[in-house]
Amino acid sequence: MEFPLRYCPNGWQRMERLRNLYDRRMQDRIYARMEVPMEALRLFAERYPGGPTGRPELDDRIIFWDALFAERLTINDDSIPSAYLSEFDQGLYGGIVGGHVRFMAHPDNGWISSMVPPLIKEWSDLEKLSVNPQGDFYQYYLRALDVFRRGAEGKFGISHLIVIDSLNFVFELFGGSRTYLELIDNPQRVQQAVDFAYKLNVDVQRRFFEAIPLLAGGTCSNMVEWIPGRIVSESVDPFHMTSVDYFERWGREPADRMLTTFDGGVLHIHGNGRHLLEAVSSLRGLKALELGDDKDIPAAFSVLGALKRRTGDLPLVVRVGFPDFLAALRSRRLLGGIMYNVLDVPDAVTANRVMDLVRAYRT
Repeated sequence: MEFPLRYCPNGWQRMERLRNLYDRRMQDRIYARMEVPMEALRLFAERYPGGPTGRPELDDRIIFWDALFAERLTINDDSIPSAYLSEFDQGLYGGIVGGHVRFMAHPDNGWISSMVPPLIKEWSDLEKLSVNPQGDFYQYYLRALDVFRRGAEGKFGISHLIVIDSLNFVFELFGGSRTYLELIDNPQRVQQAVDFAYKLNVDVQRRFFEAIPLLAGGTCSNMVEWIPGRIVSESVDPFHMTSVDYFERWGREPADRMLTTFDGGVLHIHGNGRHLLEAVSSLRGLKALELGDDKDIPAAFSVLGALKRRTGDLPLVVRVGFPDFLAALRSRRLLGGIMYNVLDVPDAVTANRVMDLVRAYRT
């Protein structure tokens, strides 16, 4: 049977490998996405050198993704091409309840992301927030789902969206610093906001899954490529700057509730949040964990053995530069059960030659 996406050569083989990874089978295998220079990104950077920008035209955005994935046709790695609706990143949730959405261009990856300034000044303003499906930004979101679905159909997938629940949403209400103070001064009000955020996020995610068909029974993901089921992309970023106790008090229940409302979820942890590894690895319904890097903190790849011991057999996604990856591959130092996002690969020919070694590798 022909694979549903034309921009994904050997798609069924890729999907079977990903299924093995996320079902935690064949822990002796390794998996890789190869990042090579792309003309589509160069052209995007010419048009958007970085910084604030206006609300994107949806047709322009689908044209960008189409060009990018058409270029990647020559790369036979473990990726599943899927467009990430970065315009509906953090700003989506605040925008839906009336916030002023601001957009930012990122020439390194072709994203135009979104955020909102603090939505309210006092807790009494929380009662004024409501979800209006006829509102401007909600309608912009629905139009985007339709434009992207039609533009990608038969060629590439559409990635799930980030979840902005729990303290992430309280950040949108007050900003980060005040949110931490409110945990101490007004915990009941914070809980009220967390409950509101859950309903808002479930509404957004359900709208996504209603509009965007699953691919062979699974969810496309900018984080983990493809994974079986209706899977959400959770975030615990606010707890990176708190103790584990704060995560247990304020973060675990909302994350568990969101992941079990759907068929599970994936999560990312930045370098400054690695103290949370044991706690988040035990979330109900967690399918995979992406390990991010931060300045002045050892890169995840450089300490991967220690991190892996703390997360058990949970599938991990990690970034690594091409020279370090190739050296570890040749010396057989790569750990199994991991998706390696290999950066700065010189060209497609090199990528495909290395992928032959990746598919043959056993730990």
